[in-house]
Amino acid sequence: MSSISQIRKLDELTPRQIVEELDKYIVGQAKAKKAVAIALRNRIRRQKLPREIAQEILPKNILMIG
Repeated sequence: MSSISQIRKLDELTPRQIVEELDKYIVGQAKAKKAVAIALRNRIRRQKLPREIAQEILPKNILMIG
């Protein structure tokens, strides 16, 4: 699958669907998967905004260990 089609597929997923995909590879850690899913969705939405507005909305960083 090309990177553009992967981005389009991610664009269509809800946070719940992202968590379901993560469940296929990660056991447990429900809160972490939910946080990552929401952060990913917000990143995709932020990338669609006009540049002027996107700069005003700061991303929340996530530190993943392990």
